[in-house]
Amino acid sequence: MTIKHSLGQLGDYEIKQLKVFKAVTECGGFSAAEALLNISRPTISIHIANLESRLNLTLCRRGRGGFALTREGEVVYQQTRQLLEALEGFRNTINNLSSTPSGKLRVALSDSFANDPRCDFATIINHYARQAPDVEVTVDVAHMVEMERKVLNDELDLAFIPYHRHLEGLDYIHLFSDRCYLYCGASHPLFAEEDSRISEAQINAIPLVHAGLQPHEEVYQQISDMNLAAISYHYETRVALILSGIYGSFLPENIAQPYAKTGQLRALCPQTRHYSLGVAVISKRSTQPNRARSLFIQTVRALHRHGKPDAPY
Repeated sequence: MTIKHSLGQLGDYEIKQLKVFKAVTECGGFSAAEALLNISRPTISIHIANLESRLNLTLCRRGRGGFALTREGEVVYQQTRQLLEALEGFRNTINNLSSTPSGKLRVALSDSFANDPRCDFATIINHYARQAPDVEVTVDVAHMVEMERKVLNDELDLAFIPYHRHLEGLDYIHLFSDRCYLYCGASHPLFAEEDSRISEAQINAIPLVHAGLQPHEEVYQQISDMNLAAISYHYETRVALILSGIYGSFLPENIAQPYAKTGQLRALCPQTRHYSLGVAVISKRSTQPNRARSLFIQTVRALHRHGKPDAPY
């Protein structure tokens, strides 16, 4: 007996089912997808069951063993990605035919940049929204490597990142450079020591919190001989680990300054223990027109055209 697998006509409801299936797959299960989709687990189950019934296929296994795609589910997931990307590309192309930008703009930032006055993100958004009121702007916070990947894969339009490298296929608008110093907390044994009495061996023995990234040369020279003991990408959690009195870590001066002023943090041997870290807006180098993205890039360039320092690397 031959089993037929047929989807037939695709409408909005089928597209919604496929989006739910894609989200569940990328989240690794129904529970994790609830927050992303903002719908309940039973509703997610109904969408997946209806899609499986429509296709006459079992797309995934779920139970005590966890979530896993079937062989057919893997194929449907890959085809779903291609379909949704094509639909988004079609939507962007049509939106670019209008006289003013419309559609969606997806932006992400590293954890501290949204309210950093040197980024001037609020002013950028103010100028942009006035010129493109019909664009739906989505803003999120993410890890540098994730933002690079998503921009390259057209899952993000732009990102504000602290960058350690230049990747092929990305354009960079350098905004400013951070000076990063090695900090310890008030309860750390070296906090009260004079810099002149702190040896290289003592510095290198400090359990160091680092970002877990492939660093640029200046960073590598600072940390290569140190005791790499913990990983934390986001500055907020890095500060908490330093305040424990156990760890040390490099932080941008503006991040550490409020804690240093109150005597909670201290820079160790700042004359020698420091490096520069560039901050940039990245976008994908592409010939595909995107008015919403192009206008945002123009806005960034216009607001950062004066007094911009040279990139550190």
